[in-house]
Amino acid sequence: MSKQAIEQVQHCTTMTDVRRCVDALDDLLVPLLVQRSGYMTQAARIKQEENQVRDEARIQTIADRVRAQALAEGGEPAVIEAIYRSMMEVCISFEHREFARLRQGETA
Repeated sequence: MSKQAIEQVQHCTTMTDVRRCVDALDDLLVPLLVQRSGYMTQAARIKQEENQVRDEARIQTIADRVRAQALAEGGEPAVIEAIYRSMMEVCISFEHREFARLRQGETA
C-alpha cells in the first residue's frame, strides 16, 4: 500500500529546508496547473452558451471530490477545498475570457 501524501512530508529544521521543499513541489504543480488551464480553453470552445461556463453542480462535485481525496491523503479537507474553490474561480474567469476570445468576429 502506498503512503499517504502527508507521510511524504520531509522533516525540516530550517526555513531554507521548508522553502526548498515547497519550491520542489511548485516545480511539479505549475506544469500540471498549466495543463489544467489548457482544458479551460477547450471547455470554452466546446460550450455553446456563455451561461454554461459557470456550472455550480460541477463546482460542488469537484469540491466534494478534493475534500475526500485530501482526507484520504492525511490532509486538511477544508484547506484543500478552499484552495480549489479559489482556483476554480480564477479558472472560470479565464474560461469566460477564452469564450469571448474564441468568438471574436462571429456574428450573432
